[in-house]
Formats: sequence, C-alpha cells, structure tokens
Amino acid sequence: MQGLFFESDDGARLVIRAIVALIGFWTAWRAGKAVADSWSNYPRVIVYTFLLAWAMQFLHHALFNGPMLSTLYYAIDFVTLLVFSTAGFRFRRTNQMVNNYYWLYEKTSAFSWKDKH
Repeated sequence: MQGLFFESDDGARLVIRAIVALIGFWTAWRAGKAVADSWSNYPRVIVYTFLLAWAMQFLHHALFNGPMLSTLYYAIDFVTLLVFSTAGFRFRRTNQMVNNYYWLYEKTSAFSWKDKH
C-alpha cells in the first residue's frame, strides 16, 4: 500500500518531489495573482486550481509512478493548491484595492482591507 509520500522515497526522489511541490505551490500562487490582475472574480481561481491539481496528478504519475486517478490524492492536491491560489488572489486583490482606491480603503492585513471612515 502506498502512503501519502509513497513507500520508496529515497534522498534524490524526495528532493525531486519537494521541487515539484514547490513549483506547484508557486504556480498556484501565480494563478491566483493572475486572476486578480485581470480583475476577474474568485470562481475563476477555483477553475484554474482544478486544472492545476489535475496537472499535478499527472506529474506525480509520470515522474514517480503515483496513481493517476485517485480521488483522495486529487482532493489533497486540490485543497493544498487552493490554499496557495486563494492566498495569491487575496494578496494581489488587497494591494489593488488599497493602491487604486486609496481614498476609499486601507489595508488591515496582507489579505484584507476595510473602508476608511
């Protein structure tokens, strides 16, 4: 039975897995940021993350002989990537709102803003 990181991970494969994961996380962040840059709504982030999770499943299968059609692993990839894509979207949207509408909004955190009163 395969575990979450598969039973045959040695040093080199583990490093390659980490690199693939970091590329996936970075791509998800950039996808969320790109949606915000185009002033699109959040549902597009979900669609792009759905497609990215499918691509990551293929990479796991092609590079590491992981399962191609596993609902559990797909769900894990999707949720993890959705966290990063949502963070990228919110980070960029917050900066857009406080920079473009500086007379209306002020930043409350890296991911949120509020009305100036």
